[in-house]
Amino acid sequence: MAELAPNLRTLRLLELIGGADAPITGPDLQAAMGLSKQTVHRLCKTLEAEGFIMSAAGARGWVPAARAVALGQGVLANGRFHSARHQILKRVSRIVGETVNFVVPEAEGMFYLDRVEADWPFRVLLPVGSHVPFHCTASGKVFLSSLAARPRKAMVRGLDLSAHTQTTHRVADALLDELAEIAERGYALDREEFFEGMVAIAVPVKDGEGRFLAALATHGPVQRLSVERAAAQFPVLKEAADDLREVLLA
Repeated sequence: MAELAPNLRTLRLLELIGGADAPITGPDLQAAMGLSKQTVHRLCKTLEAEGFIMSAAGARGWVPAARAVALGQGVLANGRFHSARHQILKRVSRIVGETVNFVVPEAEGMFYLDRVEADWPFRVLLPVGSHVPFHCTASGKVFLSSLAARPRKAMVRGLDLSAHTQTTHRVADALLDELAEIAERGYALDREEFFEGMVAIAVPVKDGEGRFLAALATHGPVQRLSVERAAAQFPVLKEAADDLREVLLA
């Protein structure tokens, strides 16, 4: 990696930091890139000053910051992938009969990047650009479940587990238990934990390395979408998530 052209080193650094499951340290970056301590330090400080990376709160190492997240979202929202993604969302919405969302993690919570609305007069409106909490939404919980055990526990311990409804998780250990179950079964449910009267299911969309990229989710009012009916949509969502991965890799 030491032979990498100087003008590509910054991009490789962002790639390593963005693809890590946990904060990545200077020595780890040095080893991965084959560069000196001084060079890696200088590159990291430049990226930090420009708002692309930041020091991890409460841990050693670097994590993506706002501009890097915005860059990734811009790639996901643009061009060929956006068009193909939207068609897949439309197909899922026709099958399940409810609103379908493509949701990505941000510092403030899960961010609605794309969606297809159900053709019903009675809908739960969460427009593109909305942020929703990690701990009480299907998309947020499926993201948390994708983290390795130690960073998952650390993140949950740092969350504000505010109650939105009577079924919202307020105890970290209980939430962690459910996240372990979600990681095993491959999908998360929102059992009226964010809004009373709304149920949702979400599955992970993964990149070519098997890392979490986004959540594919559908939600609807309990009058049409029970918890059991939501869970029954898992095969449809899983197939669509696999299709989205293939489109991304094409």
